[in-house]
Amino acid sequence: MTVKDIAPSDRLIFALDVADADTARRLVERLDDAVTFYKLGLELAMSGDYFGLLESLVGQGKNVFADLKFYDIPATVGRAVRNLSGRGITFITVHGDRAIMEAAAENKGDVKVLAVTVLTSIDKNGLEAMGYSGAVKDLVLKRGQLAKNAGCDGLIASGQDAKMLRDHLGDDVLIVTPGIRPEATGSNDDQKRIVTAEQAFRDGADHIVVGRPIREAEDPHAAAVSFQETITGLFAG
Repeated sequence: MTVKDIAPSDRLIFALDVADADTARRLVERLDDAVTFYKLGLELAMSGDYFGLLESLVGQGKNVFADLKFYDIPATVGRAVRNLSGRGITFITVHGDRAIMEAAAENKGDVKVLAVTVLTSIDKNGLEAMGYSGAVKDLVLKRGQLAKNAGCDGLIASGQDAKMLRDHLGDDVLIVTPGIRPEATGSNDDQKRIVTAEQAFRDGADHIVVGRPIREAEDPHAAAVSFQETITGLFAG
């Protein structure tokens, strides 16, 4: 495990992937102090009140991860990232193209830029369908090194790749891991490369992103507390 100056409660990022801001606000209220860090993605961005929700969360003292995965010409990405600075956002995401990552890093201001290596919904078959015949881990490592060289603060990467990235890139790079499930024996959704929270942290992740295991739980607050207890146990002392 890597030990950075990160509060244990902030290591859990809840993916607030719901249809609209009103639903999101009700869920935030229900989760209360069990979650301190929220990811706001594309679904909410298209709902019409993304920035109102973002400002509300920042006003409550929550950390916000604007997961918009920018992928456009570098100049456009640079200007978009610049427009997000000064809003109280902690993390933003870009796809792992070198010129795009450089543009984002040059314009990040007070925001940390995370580069997507390979989406956790993509496995070897998915890469082959896109015309890439190499191993997933080779592409992840290549993009991870490019991101570090480009000035990005960290990576979005499967927990299955966390140890490799940590071993090769060192402790100063942030590793944020989605695709977290209570059991790493399979998934009945679109996530392919999954791990448990404990495995992700033991292999070098700094934060985990959890959505469905909390959001779809019978008691989302209790599910979030359970994750927090696991994290506290791992990082206690």
